[in-house]
This record gives sequence, C-alpha cells and structure tokens, in this order.
Amino acid sequence: MAVYTRLGAEELARIIEAFDVGTLVSAKGIAEGVSNSNWLIETQRAGGSTQRFILTMYETRVDVADLPFFLNLLDHLAARECPVPRTIHDREGASYRLYDGKALALIEFLPGVSVSEPTPAQAHAVGQALAQVHHAARDFSGDRANGMGHAAWSELLTACGPDALAAIDPGLGELVGRELPLVSANWPAHLPHSVIHADLFPDNVLMLDDRVTGLIDFYFACVDITAYDVAVTHAAWCFSPDGSQFLPELSAALLSGYSAVCPLSAEEREALPLLARAASLRFLATRAYDWINTPTDALVTPKDPMAFARRLAFYGQPCNAKLFQET
Repeated sequence: MAVYTRLGAEELARIIEAFDVGTLVSAKGIAEGVSNSNWLIETQRAGGSTQRFILTMYETRVDVADLPFFLNLLDHLAARECPVPRTIHDREGASYRLYDGKALALIEFLPGVSVSEPTPAQAHAVGQALAQVHHAARDFSGDRANGMGHAAWSELLTACGPDALAAIDPGLGELVGRELPLVSANWPAHLPHSVIHADLFPDNVLMLDDRVTGLIDFYFACVDITAYDVAVTHAAWCFSPDGSQFLPELSAALLSGYSAVCPLSAEEREALPLLARAASLRFLATRAYDWINTPTDALVTPKDPMAFARRLAFYGQPCNAKLFQET
C-alpha cells in the first residue's frame, strides 16, 4: 500500500467530491505495502462531524475486471456483520471510479493494528473471523478462479529455474521438485468450496486487544477450497517469521477458533497437511520469483523464500500431520 501515484490536494478534493462523504479535510499517503497507492482520508460534513476512509488507487496487481467481485464481496460480508470494511459508493452508485486511466475506490476506515507477535487468544479470534467469512460467503453470487493456484506455482518455479533456486539455497530445487508434483497429483478438489481470502497474514488483520476489528486486502480472494484458506492462515500465523520455529499454542488456538464457527470434517482435517504444503509452496513460489527477478536497486526489498521452504519441510514430515487432528 505504498503511494506510486502522486495526487495534489486539489485533485484529491475533486475525487472525494464524487462521493457523498463531506469535504476533504486531510489526506495522508500510506507507506506500507507494495502494490497499490493508498491514502488515509479525513472528511468533514456540514454539521462538523468527521469521518475517515481509505482511498485506494489500483496500480498494477489488480485487474479492473476483478474489482466488482472484490468490492461486492466486501459489501456482502459487511452486510452479514463480518469484520470487513464497506465500500463507499459514489453519488451515482458505483463502487469504483476511473481517474486518469486508473481505477480507485473509497473504503471504510476500520480501527485497529496489525500484530507482529500474536497471542493464542488473538489467533483464536482470527480463526473465528475466517470461519465467519467462509460461512457468510456461501450465498455470495460472485465467482472468481484462484489466479494463484498450483498451475501458477508451477509456472513461477519453472521460470525461476533449478540453478537460480539452488543459488537461493542448495536444497531448494530438490525440495520443490519433490513437493510440487506430489501436491498437484493429490489435490483434494472435491472438498467444500466457498469464497476464500487466500492471503490472511497478520498484516491483513486489524485487532484491538484480542478482538478482530478488520480483515483487509481481499485482492487475492477467489472461490476455492475453504480448508485451503485455513491452511494458508495456519502457515501465516503459526510460525516465527523466518519459518524456523513452529508455535503450537497458536496452531491449536487458530484451529479451535475456526472449528467453533465452522467445524472441520474428518476429511478436511485429513487433507490439511497436504493443503498446508500447498500453501507453503504458493508463497515460496512468489517469493522465490521476486527474489530472483527484483532489480538490486529496487525500492522494494523481496521477502525471503526460505521462510516458506522451512514451513514446507515442516508440514511434509509425517509426524506433524497429527497437529491438524481434533483433540
């Protein structure tokens, strides 16, 4: 959520005027993230009350054709009391607008902070919130394929090449060569599907104490296996950042929180070790590709792919499959 497009105060005021949210008081660029331009917007109505919003300009990652899916999903989930931000529609009822050839949307501002060292109570709350989204999205009419499914991982890792993978770590090519065909051949496509977030890392969750106040950044959302989304979230929350340390208390709390809302079937639990390997491969693939292809003078620092190679190795050990079983 860095700022790639520079907009002056007059331009921002004209943009905000298209929405029935009052007069622009302040706009501050948000530096975090890497994909879109974002501003924290404050407006004031005639009576003096102020409101905050997030203005997002979509730069490269998001296809404009996908925006109705993403933004309608937010409205659908918010209407069902999920902790997600509402889309602010413009005066003509549109959920997004075009400005200088780029799409932009105004989103509700939600309070809260992203935690860097989650507690079991926070992991439990995140599991519950994820299950709430899966349950609420069952009657959502939108459909979008997972653009980061296993075909995409294979393409990215093939593009990296064995020599480049070995340059990251001598054992990485062998690990990928063993795991990728295994996951693809055993993909449990028959398991229950719904809309999934597909990227629920701690920096995409806002919290106040142990309460989830916001799930954000739904720009990888798609229709896929719900248990796969559990696996993605498990991999994101239940390890130290470098993937070297598994955190069993967070794992138990996350799975307990999810199951309290959407109980996992025996078949889903049986598939979770494989799905967790798939989740690790997905983020290993994108990180490895970025690690190899990001120019050395780029402003963005690529993330270490070995953090997910370590997770992948952990999930691949048969003795660790039991952590997904009901206790």
